[in-house]
Amino acid sequence: MTITRRASRQLHVGPVAVGGDSPISVQSMTTTKTADVDGTLAQVYALSGAGADIVRITCNDVAAAQGLAEIVPRSPVPIIADIHFQYRLALASIEAGVAGLRLNPGNIRKEEHIKAVAKAAGDAGIPIRVGVNAGSLDKDLLAKYGAPVPEALVDSALHEIGYLEDVGFHDIKISVKHSHVPSMVESYRLLAERIDYPLHLGVTEAGPPPGGLIKSVAGIATLLLEGIGDTIRFSLTADPVEEAKAGRKLLEYLGLRERKSLDLIACPSCGRAEVDVIEVVREAEAALEAEGLPIQVAVMGCVVNGPGEAREADIGIAAGRGRGHLFIKGHVVRVVKEHDMVTALVDEARRLADEGVDARLAAADVTAADLAEEEALQLRSMRGDANRAEERRAAVADVASE
Repeated sequence: MTITRRASRQLHVGPVAVGGDSPISVQSMTTTKTADVDGTLAQVYALSGAGADIVRITCNDVAAAQGLAEIVPRSPVPIIADIHFQYRLALASIEAGVAGLRLNPGNIRKEEHIKAVAKAAGDAGIPIRVGVNAGSLDKDLLAKYGAPVPEALVDSALHEIGYLEDVGFHDIKISVKHSHVPSMVESYRLLAERIDYPLHLGVTEAGPPPGGLIKSVAGIATLLLEGIGDTIRFSLTADPVEEAKAGRKLLEYLGLRERKSLDLIACPSCGRAEVDVIEVVREAEAALEAEGLPIQVAVMGCVVNGPGEAREADIGIAAGRGRGHLFIKGHVVRVVKEHDMVTALVDEARRLADEGVDARLAAADVTAADLAEEEALQLRSMRGDANRAEERRAAVADVASE
């Protein structure tokens, strides 16, 4: 499946291109006090290492603005200043050298203040995100619509954009975040029909994992699959590093960013499993995460269907009776003892990353495939084909010949 992305303008947050045909970027936000320069920088570096392309930092007082002046030149990624209420702090953030601003239309109310910030941002050559949030919608819009419905969020965004455009400012990206997933999705759909500015996706106040992850994926992935969205953020009540990891993995899983992290697929386990699949997966994931290998790995509970079902994985292992069948792209290359399964999997994963698929297939144990097939046949004869394929084929033939 190829995702056709919505056509949007392109802008730059520092060196990171947003919109147009540029890769969808991952954002997160620090939770430290911005005046704590070293603590904030440590978190920025952790976020960058976890996959964040852009980091937002609050600027809620003068000490925070002063902190930004020290943080920005030392940051490994572009910094966006998060501004609420005090427009002068936006001006101070620009002076501190930030790569962008986020303004909330619900709490900077005066038109002249918004336009003053836009003019300063234009002079500095930095973009502004109009960050509409259902929880802080302008009271007049709440009165007009009766609730923070999608139409109200879009109205707020368009109204704010009008102020920026009035002073010739067009380096704009927009978010219309809602904590209710269907409302969030509909807000972005409506907005995408009205403007061509890049869109920043997120489910606001999603909460802690696992619920927050589920809500965020439900909303963000739905839109991304429709081609809507240019940057994303998982707004979790958790360590922000988890936000960056989740955002990066989502883009990789959807094929929207090059894989740079482990993609572990595994069967859910069943009565056919010859090992404790959950425990093997836990051990394998911990060991492979430590290696930092950008590959897809499969852990399957039995050899009846395992290698075939996971044939698209770069590498995997399927449990037999006291043994593990190690396979690359669906081809069994080694048979190892059960207690060596994880060790063998990690070892082969390292070799695969270093040498490539062709080299590792060429180095395969020539007897491994025959051993795997023999064991699979034995298990089928003992328990029956898991999919009852032969029985079904015979029944279909009987019906067709009547």
